[in-house]
Amino acid sequence: MIEVPWGDVAAMLQLDLLGYLLLAVILGGAIGLEREIRGKAAGLRTNILICVGAALFTRLSIEIAGGVGDPGRITAQIVTGVGFIGAGTILHSRGHVSGLTSAATIWLVAAIGVAVGSGALLEATGTTLVVFLVLAVLGWFEKRLQRYGGVTHVTLEIDDDPERLGDIERIVQEVGLSIEEFRTEHREGRVLVRLALAGPKRLHEKARLDLLRAFGAYTLSLDE
Repeated sequence: MIEVPWGDVAAMLQLDLLGYLLLAVILGGAIGLEREIRGKAAGLRTNILICVGAALFTRLSIEIAGGVGDPGRITAQIVTGVGFIGAGTILHSRGHVSGLTSAATIWLVAAIGVAVGSGALLEATGTTLVVFLVLAVLGWFEKRLQRYGGVTHVTLEIDDDPERLGDIERIVQEVGLSIEEFRTEHREGRVLVRLALAGPKRLHEKARLDLLRAFGAYTLSLDE
């Protein structure tokens, strides 16, 4: 009977490496699927590729080091590379910053890939479960909270009168909201006031109407 050297076959085919990469696909895909369903820019394919890439780099760094070199040198560069990808998902417009959650998710997916590549399979799987619960469960809870609170950006153009600027703050506070941002820009006898109103959503409409009635504003625009 001919004995098949399965150990040599497995080493030749790198089945252990393929197993690690397959697990990286599953874990990265689980998080990516949640992101894809929510319509985020970094969706299913992006998260899978990041997780697989981080796992592969980590595994190769361990093999290249061979117990002599420092396998952490290549792994450390993963953090830098992922930082550039995460920065690309963050958008800044008119004082709003969006994409922070996607950037943080990419960072964590890369960490999961590193864990897979280093053989910490239980830790990688547990972290994936935690991340998925945070994104799915807390995301739902966060939406519920937003119904009772939020920020509205209002641009108001009124006559250039210092007393009126003080009245704006008084009116907003009487309604029950707080002012997170108050900027002014003077324009030929008029002043452009930019406000960020924070508080219960149900009070935002009342604040806008009270401001419009009190000052007879030339323009009033919204950017929620």
